[in-house]
Amino acid sequence: MSTATPPSSKAGHSRPKAVAPAAANAAAASFAVLEAQIGYLNDADTEMVRKAYKFADEAHLGQMRKSGEPYITHPIAVAGLCTEWKLDAQALAAALLHDSMEDCGVTKIELIERFGSPVAELVDGLTKLDKLEFNTREENQAESFRKMLLAMARDVRVILIKLADRTHNMRTMSDMPRSKWGRIASETLEIYAPIAHRLGLNQIYRELQDLSFKHLLPWRYAVLTKAVSRARNRRRDLIQKVQADVESVFAQAKMDVRISGREKTLYSIYKKMDEKHLSFAQVTDIYGFRVIVPSVIDCYTALGWLHQIYKPVPGKFKDHIAIAKVNGYQSLHTTLVGPSGVNVEFQMRTEAMHLVAESGVAAHWLYKEHESASAQSERLGTQWLQSLLDIQTETRDAAEFWDHVKVDLFPDAVYVFTPKSQIMALPRGATVVDFAYAIHSRVGDHAMAARINGDQVPLRTELKNGDVIEVITAPVSAPNPAWLGFVRTGRARSKIRHHLKTMAQTESVELGEKLLTQSLRAEGIDKLPADDDTHQALWEKLLRFTGNRNRQDLLMDIGLGKRIATIVAKRLAALLSELGQKPDALLMTRERFTAHESISQGAITLDGSENASVVYSRCCRPLPGDDIVGYLGRGEGLAVHTRDCATARKLEYKDKERFIGVEWSDELTRNFETAINVTVVNGKGVLARVAGALASAETDIVHVDMGQESPQDTAELKFVVAVRDSAHLEQVLRHLKRTPAVIQAERQTNKGNAAA
Repeated sequence: MSTATPPSSKAGHSRPKAVAPAAANAAAASFAVLEAQIGYLNDADTEMVRKAYKFADEAHLGQMRKSGEPYITHPIAVAGLCTEWKLDAQALAAALLHDSMEDCGVTKIELIERFGSPVAELVDGLTKLDKLEFNTREENQAESFRKMLLAMARDVRVILIKLADRTHNMRTMSDMPRSKWGRIASETLEIYAPIAHRLGLNQIYRELQDLSFKHLLPWRYAVLTKAVSRARNRRRDLIQKVQADVESVFAQAKMDVRISGREKTLYSIYKKMDEKHLSFAQVTDIYGFRVIVPSVIDCYTALGWLHQIYKPVPGKFKDHIAIAKVNGYQSLHTTLVGPSGVNVEFQMRTEAMHLVAESGVAAHWLYKEHESASAQSERLGTQWLQSLLDIQTETRDAAEFWDHVKVDLFPDAVYVFTPKSQIMALPRGATVVDFAYAIHSRVGDHAMAARINGDQVPLRTELKNGDVIEVITAPVSAPNPAWLGFVRTGRARSKIRHHLKTMAQTESVELGEKLLTQSLRAEGIDKLPADDDTHQALWEKLLRFTGNRNRQDLLMDIGLGKRIATIVAKRLAALLSELGQKPDALLMTRERFTAHESISQGAITLDGSENASVVYSRCCRPLPGDDIVGYLGRGEGLAVHTRDCATARKLEYKDKERFIGVEWSDELTRNFETAINVTVVNGKGVLARVAGALASAETDIVHVDMGQESPQDTAELKFVVAVRDSAHLEQVLRHLKRTPAVIQAERQTNKGNAAA
C-alpha cells in the first residue's frame, strides 16, 4: 500500500532536481540506521543493499509522505523491519525498491539488469499485491486473495516484505485521512493479521491486531489503554513479588533462566470481553511471565519448580512442545494461583523456541546456519504454503479457492494419531474424511469406513484431541458429494470437488459419444470415425466448426447439452461425404422411421449407475417401467422425465430438438426414489403403523412430511420412498391400502393431479 503524495512529474511537470536540506538529512539519517542493522551481511551483499537504496532514493526523489517526510523513509523503514528477521540482501533490496515500479515507472527489465532476476521477481510480486483492493465485491476479493497467497507460496519473502510494509503503514496511519482508516484497518485485521499468525509471526500478528483496533475503534482503544495502565499500577507490587519468588526458586535450583513479563494485548483483552460478555475486572489473565531456559528438558524442570511455589489451576496446562501448534509454535503453558488468589500464566521455552514463537517462518533466516531450509520449513509446519499450490492446480475458480483456504487461515487445531502413532494437526471440527485426505489423496478417495480408538464410526465423525484413527479403504469406493457438507479442510474440499468434476466430465464424454453416434446413425453413418491419424484432418475441421479445443471437449459439451448432437452429426456426415464415405440409405430410413418411437435403435440405456451425467427429475420421479423421455438441458447433462410429466411437455413445446430417446435397462443396479401421498385417520401411533407397512413391503423411507396443519380427523402424510420399479410401487400401495387407518394411498405425479 502506498501513502505517497505523487511527484509533480506525474502531473506532466519535470521532477524537482533537489529536496529541502532537512528532508535530505532525514533520509540519510534513516539509511544510516539501516546500515547499522545489516552487519550480518557480507561486503558484497551490503553493497547490493546500498545500491538499491541509491536507486530507490533517486526514483522517489520529490515524493513526500502525508507526514511531510521524504517518501524514501518508508522503504527504509520496511527494510529495517526485514532486518529484524535477518532477511537476505535480495529481500532487503526488494523492500527498498518495492514501490519503485508502481509509483516511479521503473520497469521489471531495468531491475533485472541492475539487481538480478530474483530481486526483480520479488518487486514484481509485491507490486501486484499493492494493486489488490480487498473492499471490492466478493469475487474480486477472492481473486485478489488467491493472487496474494500464490505469490506467498512461491516465495515466502514476498509476504514477509508485504507484512513489513503493512506494519509500517499501520504505524503511520495517523498521518492518513481518517476516511481511509476503517477500510485499511479492517483489511489488516481480516486478512494480513491471520496470515501473520498462520506463518507464526506472532510479534507482527499482535501489533497488527492492536494497530487495527486503535484505528477501527479509537474510543474503546483509548478507554482500554487507560484501564490497563491503571491495573498495571495497581498490580505492580504483586507482579514484583511473583517475579522475586520465581527468581529466588530458580537461583536456589541453580538454573540459568531468563525471566520476562508478558502482558495480554489490548485487542485480545477487548475480544475476550466482547465474546464472553465480561467486564474488564473479570479478565484475570492480563499479566504473565515467560521463562527462557537452555534446553527442552529444562522446560519441564522449570515447570516442576514453579508448581512447588504456586498451585496450578486444573485444566490450564498445555504441552505445545510435545505437540507443536500448526504454525510451528512450541512452549509449555501453565496457569498458577499467585499471591492474593490472582491467576498468573507462565510460558516455558528454549531460545530456539522463542525465536520461532516470535518470528515463525522468518526464523529460517535467523536460524538457518543451524538447519537446512527444508528441515526448518518442515519443522515450522509451513507445508501449508505448498498445499496452496496443490489446491490451486485443482481449483481454477477464485471464489472456490478462497472457500478452500479461509478455514485454514484461522486454525484452532485438534491433534490426532495414525495407527503408527504419527501425530497430525487438523482444524477443530475436522472429520475422518479430512484426516484421510491429510494422509494421502488416494486414502481419501477410496475411504469406505473408519475406526476411532478401535470403535467403528461413520466417516462424518468429528475428531477429538488424542483420537487414534484407522481409515479402511476399498478400490471400488469413491468420494461422495455429501462429504462436501461436513469436511473442514481446504485440502479435502478441493480433492473431493476435483474428483467429482473429473468423474462428471468422464461420464459426460461417454454420454456425448452415445448421443453423437445415435444422431450419426440417423444420417446413415453406422459409427463415429476413429480418433487416429487417418481422420485427424476431419476432426480438426469439425472442431473448427464447433469451436472446441479437442475431441473430448466436443463430446463433453454434447453430453452436457451445450451442443446439439443432430447439428454436429449433420456437419460430420457432410465432412465424411467429402472423403467419399456415402451414407447407408437403409440405416438412415430405419433410424428416421423409428425416431418418433420412445424406444428407438441406439437409444440411451439407463440402469441407475449413472452419476453426474444423468439426473432423474424430482418433478415426476421416474421409475423403471414408466414410459420416459430424455431432455438434454444446457450444461446440465441429461434429465429423465416420465412421458406424461407436465414439465417435460412444456420443455418439449419450447425445445423439441433437445429431446432424445431413452430406455430402461433389463438389469438395474439400484432402487429409485418416488413420492407417495397417504391419507390416514388421525390417531395415536398411526405414523408408526404406516412406517411398519412400508417396511414390510420391502421399501426404504427416504423422507417424510407430516405438514403443519392443526390436528384434524384426517391427515395427509407425504413420503419419499425407494423402490425397485413401478411394479414394486404398486405392491407397496396395495399393502398400504390394506393397513387399518389408511384411507387412501397414491403415487404423487406431475400431471396436474394425483393418479392411483
